Amino acid sequence: MPACPFVRHLPDTLFNLSRNQLLLLLLAIAAVVFFTGIGLRSPWPADEPRFAEVAREMVASGQWLIPMRGGEFYPDKPPVFMWSIAFFYWLTGNLKIAFLLPNALCSLLTLGLVFDLGTRLWNQRTGAIAVMLLMLAPQFVIQAQKAQIDAMVACWIAVACYGLIRHFFTGPAWGWYFVGWAFMGLGIITKGVGFLPALMLIPILIMKLRDRALFRGTLTWRCALGPLAMLAVVAAWLIPMVLYVNNLGTEEALAYRNNILFKQTGERYADSWGHIQPWYYYLTSVIPSLWFPLPLLLLALIRPLSETARYRPIIPVLLGWIALVIVFFSLSPGKRGVYLLPALPMLALILAPLLSAQKPARWFPPILTGLQFLLGVALMAVGILAWTDHPRLVEKVADYSTDPDKLHEAGTFIFVIGLAWLITLFGFWRSRAIGRLFLAMMITWLLLGTWGYRILEPLRTPRNVLAAAEQHIPAGGQLGMIDFREQFLLFSKRDFTHFSFFTGREQENRNAWLWMKETPDSYLLVADQIELPCFTKDGAIPVGTAHRDNYLLLSDEQMKPGCTPPDRIKRFTTPRPGRWLD
Repeated sequence: MPACPFVRHLPDTLFNLSRNQLLLLLLAIAAVVFFTGIGLRSPWPADEPRFAEVAREMVASGQWLIPMRGGEFYPDKPPVFMWSIAFFYWLTGNLKIAFLLPNALCSLLTLGLVFDLGTRLWNQRTGAIAVMLLMLAPQFVIQAQKAQIDAMVACWIAVACYGLIRHFFTGPAWGWYFVGWAFMGLGIITKGVGFLPALMLIPILIMKLRDRALFRGTLTWRCALGPLAMLAVVAAWLIPMVLYVNNLGTEEALAYRNNILFKQTGERYADSWGHIQPWYYYLTSVIPSLWFPLPLLLLALIRPLSETARYRPIIPVLLGWIALVIVFFSLSPGKRGVYLLPALPMLALILAPLLSAQKPARWFPPILTGLQFLLGVALMAVGILAWTDHPRLVEKVADYSTDPDKLHEAGTFIFVIGLAWLITLFGFWRSRAIGRLFLAMMITWLLLGTWGYRILEPLRTPRNVLAAAEQHIPAGGQLGMIDFREQFLLFSKRDFTHFSFFTGREQENRNAWLWMKETPDSYLLVADQIELPCFTKDGAIPVGTAHRDNYLLLSDEQMKPGCTPPDRIKRFTTPRPGRWLD
């Protein structure tokens, strides 16, 4: 079969390298993209400050078994991801570096696994193409540069898939089979859904029923022992956690155990309370954009895909697994685009051998070229509108800053990205469309990780609000907050008190009033839209805008003469959580 033009365009010397040399080169390119910007920005909402604060408290307290947030149990996620940030924070002493390192490293591991599978199942060329396709999908790089759990759990799922594929398609390899199940267990204590690779057994069994000659020596009774490896890894954390909680015996500890074991697993899946989306959300709003251009490429290669699937069982098995993952998450009412990330590496692995040997449909390059042109022009137009203070853009940016220079700099940044897209389009016109797009995307990520981070950093943290508040708080004074967010806790250079994440707003008000009455030099930070039955906002000090909210600083003067005592006193004080900023 003739090689795809995209592959032919790559330098022949690239594929003349040894397997290890090619792998190191690809990982070096990826590392430049993933690691650019590490240390240049702080944790940004919504999730990053929460995980960074949990990790910071692990190092500060020495208690790593159960995640704590502001001195209170954090029951939403198992601890593995926070452990990784805490480890690097302990190792480097720099939280700005530590919080982004785990996902960057995990994403490199995922790329290495995809390359190795492509090489073993097909050839070295296919492995390289699989890596580049995976890096082309925006969702993969976005998560590699963030501190959300999903890139790590996607890595553990990739390791598990790797183990199963090594066993069933290049084996028997029982060691890899059990390693795969062990990493499913690690995925479960990272984010619950680590068991997803087990769904691969469904298409494998279907293929076996259709052709008894398949999977001889690999699909035997020993496969039933795999879940034991998974359970052993889960038990390594679960048993000590349960024993620790039972030993504490407090209401909060028992609530943590029940929440992490039941509410955040089966109940969250079957009866979600957030991110509610229709069943078709992933098909219409996530896959077409965040996986672009891989879904389009799949359609452009549909004919060779159907032909190859007839004699390569790995293709229908991986397609079936991806479909099952999509169906699994689509059945839950709560949906987030990032949930599908674990399926993306396997899609790249499916497309790579097809792209290596076949040309996509003739309509594919013109569409890709047209989209790159339109997006480049659109970005440049937005940049120009920002320079001219377009009212809608001014209104949008006003949620974060009223400084016109910020809008103008952001406009220049967006204009330059659009210009880069057009330069790569016309400067490499004789190159292949997918290669031009790859170059444009890599330049975009590098610009975002440097210039973009510098622009966004003051807009994505509440440091300006906290700095303004701290000017009014005497040395040794304390700062409290109703309806607190982790980013305020993480960035506070004063002792920070909150009144439980799990109590209602009314109880928080009562606890805050009692705390201010009993604590000298205490001040309360609140968003101006929050109702305060125990306080008045008259005379409160405006301290600025952060995360689209305006904030007020309340002192004893804003306390009403009396307030109903709380049903239960709850207050959690963290001594100078923002000392990592010094």
